Amino acid sequence: MSQLTEQVEAAARDGKLLPDSAKNIAAMLGGSSPSAALYRASVAELVAAGHWDELNDRFFRTLAFGTGGLRGRTIGKVVTAAEQGEPQPLDRPQYPCVGTNSMNFYNVSRATQGLVAYLKKWVAEHGPAGAKPKLIIAYDTRHFSRDFADLTAKVATENGCDVGLFASPRSTPELSFAVRLTNAQAGIVITASHNPPHDCGYKVYFDQGAQIVEPQAGGIIAEVGAVAGEDYEPLHGDARGEIMTLGAEIDAAYLERLKTLVLDPDMLRQIEGKMKIVFTPIHGTGAVLTLPALEALGLNYLSVPEQTVMDGRFPTVQSPNPENAEALTLGMKLADAETADLVLATDPDAARMGVAVRGPDGKLQLLTGNQIGSLMAYYRLKTLFDTGVLNDNNKSRAVIIKTFVTTDLQKSIAEHYGVRCIETLTGFKYIGQKLGQYEAALPETARQGYRQRSEADTRNLRLAESSFYVFGGEESYGYSGADFVRDKDANGACVMFAEVAAYARSRGITLPELLDEVYAKFGFYLEKLGTLTLEGADGAAKIQTLLASYDTHPPPEINGQPVRGVKNFAKETIRDAEGQEIPKEKMLMFELEGGGRIAVRGSGTEPKIKYYLFATRQPGGKEPFTPAELAGIKPAVAKNLDDTWAWLQKDAAGRT
Repeated sequence: MSQLTEQVEAAARDGKLLPDSAKNIAAMLGGSSPSAALYRASVAELVAAGHWDELNDRFFRTLAFGTGGLRGRTIGKVVTAAEQGEPQPLDRPQYPCVGTNSMNFYNVSRATQGLVAYLKKWVAEHGPAGAKPKLIIAYDTRHFSRDFADLTAKVATENGCDVGLFASPRSTPELSFAVRLTNAQAGIVITASHNPPHDCGYKVYFDQGAQIVEPQAGGIIAEVGAVAGEDYEPLHGDARGEIMTLGAEIDAAYLERLKTLVLDPDMLRQIEGKMKIVFTPIHGTGAVLTLPALEALGLNYLSVPEQTVMDGRFPTVQSPNPENAEALTLGMKLADAETADLVLATDPDAARMGVAVRGPDGKLQLLTGNQIGSLMAYYRLKTLFDTGVLNDNNKSRAVIIKTFVTTDLQKSIAEHYGVRCIETLTGFKYIGQKLGQYEAALPETARQGYRQRSEADTRNLRLAESSFYVFGGEESYGYSGADFVRDKDANGACVMFAEVAAYARSRGITLPELLDEVYAKFGFYLEKLGTLTLEGADGAAKIQTLLASYDTHPPPEINGQPVRGVKNFAKETIRDAEGQEIPKEKMLMFELEGGGRIAVRGSGTEPKIKYYLFATRQPGGKEPFTPAELAGIKPAVAKNLDDTWAWLQKDAAGRT
């Protein structure tokens, strides 16, 4: 027994290391990986310094391959000298964080081996005899993203899978589009979306271009779980796969589809030069295609020069998350200097979009994800009816899709126009799954060559034979407006929201004034997101304890508001508006007297428990709210939500 192993076992006996941490450290140190020296040196350094919390965070579990893939720290809170290694560009460590619970080469190799094993079985059952599976790989601008993408391609080809690998960073929605365009069996994008710089991830998509759901998710998870480690025996000769480099051809095809999101090109041309947009990709992949899309549509735009540079440190922001006001600071500063009307911001993988808009007082203000989505849903439905694409004869086939934790304003808008509003669990994969079902509902002849048909052609097919997707979104700043992409698409969202801004400008009003028109007509809806961040092994345990307490001891009232009903998504059978059963998930929805509601769930991608607070006020009669009525309602509702969140935090402290 080595001295290091003895030290680890002694620390476990003394309670400094969790039993599972000690077990996982022993397993990693006992392997024969080419990186064994790195693993041993990093663990030895952390043991010598007494960094037991760091070791527990890195080793208390094996990073689980979940339904979304992998996500975790790729740079530890403590970076060892062994990990720091030789100097790297952008001050990045030479090697990713060592640990079974970290996002590193060990876990990327395991995940890829398991995924390829599943794909080979799937192709053997569903594809032509002797065919190899095809896998598309994209990556963003994060630390180690390219390294993980290269390793994924290597492991996949050496295990018998053909690979299409983008030559440089590309967005998540373009990965989804590429899977569909190339008829690949699966796709992977290396990203941690809007997480802090120290994180990275590995998101898996299946043949429809959407993130994996059941039954594929369970099958892939089982195959990954069966992989003992990162070592494998490479295949040789014709049994190996090949790597094809992707780039400009996919970009051009995707850009053409993005342009079809515009519903009223004549209106857009009329305001050409009269509206100025500032765009920032926050050091991410939005710079690749959002800028060309805005230019192709003739929109007058400026980009934030400091943030157009791809940089995994995200040095100009505290967090590269367009949900946060701070991330839009430079964009708003440039917009004020240039008297621009609108700021558009996308996260590193161009999945989420945040905005700042100029109000009637001439000042820029931020809109929430719910407000952004509601404006797009309203404009797109209104315009489709105004242009005759939708009418009384076909509106029953039109659909808006939102998550349960997204504003009910979008449901109210859909009901007004007589179209369906379908609610899903949190995660755009469920919206993507719905789009796959609508495509599958088309006659077989219509499905042939469906992905190569024009948007107008597929729209007519869906309106005649299945369901036409008008818009979909999440409160967390994710949106899409067509089914050529099966995930949230910030490139497309920038195009769609720029058109909404142009519509407001064509009427001589601001976007906040347009939003007030929506509120006056459909009711005032306001939402608030509260989060408790609980990191590491101890935090993960607290999150589960807190969620369990709401199940066993739900509050009879919340901030003085009686709870009139509780939906338990983990235990109840809940169906959507189309009669489809909602998958089980640990989420509770508390319905309050007066029409408010609160949802509580653990984040699937971050060490957080999330609280979604909803409030609404409806006009007393058939007449819309007056501006004066709205002005009085808004602060009262906002204060109620703030007070409720304060109550929830105090209650949560007592539950843990």
